[in-house]
Amino acid sequence: MGLFWYPEINEKYMFEGKPDKPLLMSSYVRYFLARLQSMFIYDGLPDTIPQKWLENLLLCNGSCVWIENGDKGLIVTRAGIGGKPDVYYIPTECIVANPYVEQGVDRTYTRDVDCVLMVNDTYAQGLLPLIKKYAAMLVENEITINIADIMARASILLSAADDNTKASAELWLKRLIEGQLGIIGETDFTLSDQALTVNNLSNAAATLTDLIEYQQYIKASFYNDIGLQSNYNMKREAINSNESQLNEDMLHPMIDNMLKERQDALEKVNAMFGTNITVRFNSAWEINEREEEAAIEQIEATAEATEEQAEVITPDEAAENGPEETIEGDTSTSDEVIEAEEEEQAAEVELTEDTIEEIAEAVVDLIEDEKEGDNNDEETE
Repeated sequence: MGLFWYPEINEKYMFEGKPDKPLLMSSYVRYFLARLQSMFIYDGLPDTIPQKWLENLLLCNGSCVWIENGDKGLIVTRAGIGGKPDVYYIPTECIVANPYVEQGVDRTYTRDVDCVLMVNDTYAQGLLPLIKKYAAMLVENEITINIADIMARASILLSAADDNTKASAELWLKRLIEGQLGIIGETDFTLSDQALTVNNLSNAAATLTDLIEYQQYIKASFYNDIGLQSNYNMKREAINSNESQLNEDMLHPMIDNMLKERQDALEKVNAMFGTNITVRFNSAWEINEREEEAAIEQIEATAEATEEQAEVITPDEAAENGPEETIEGDTSTSDEVIEAEEEEQAAEVELTEDTIEEIAEAVVDLIEDEKEGDNNDEETE
């Protein structure tokens, strides 16, 4: 079933060649648009604005206008912009030519006064031009793959210069299919340089491999443009994690711009019409955003821990705080430092005058005791 009310989607793409190109092109465009419906999720949308039609307007038309449809509430619809431009040369009027709205056809609204203009991206292009580009490339390559696949059935190509040689070659192929191997003697086509030419087609398999790799490259480039990681590394051997993450930085600018434009427009809608509508990433885009936020938090936590471990207390601070606070985060040498300081404190003796006299008296007593011991030994002998 065709979406006949979106002529951009159903536009006939006429190519020279096979008649199935328009059908393939339209199919790719629709499938890509269906995937993009999962990029954003809205909270608080009124029942009169289905999300899929809001996103269709933004993705295909590049913009839409929010207006009140009489007593039926808010709606979004197409609009042409015009009227007097503002200081940035942006037209200030939106012309709605929708015969099914309550206000009738060809009514003019003033931007940011009684309507809100929402754009898909900064330049209101939408994603349809991007989708068409990649869809056209995929269609051409897919047809080429189909031709290469058919040509891979033939390992050689026979070309005959006359009818007799052609008939002999056909008979030889027929007998070959039937399982009869032999030599045809009616026409000596194998010895003639002009009668029959044999062309080798053994490189068909290599061509098919290259075309399949090109197909994957086109798809990966499209997914990268819409913010999804898809590796297109042409290496036929295994790749490491760093190689698979080389293009992560290029995934964000486009989709971040699309989210920002939607958020800015919804702020105006909420302020003008008293709603509370929000938008955020959804599906694979939301998963990627959460994974990156978690990775950033882990990197910041690791950096803070490294800085804390690198902080060292100066010797003066260590003397003031005592032996227990030596080096922050380092407990392997704290016991050795405490033992060394206790030994130094034990070795320090305060020498006063009383202490000196006590030492001298003890030395004199020791000398007298030794003399008395010597005299007693002599008397005994």
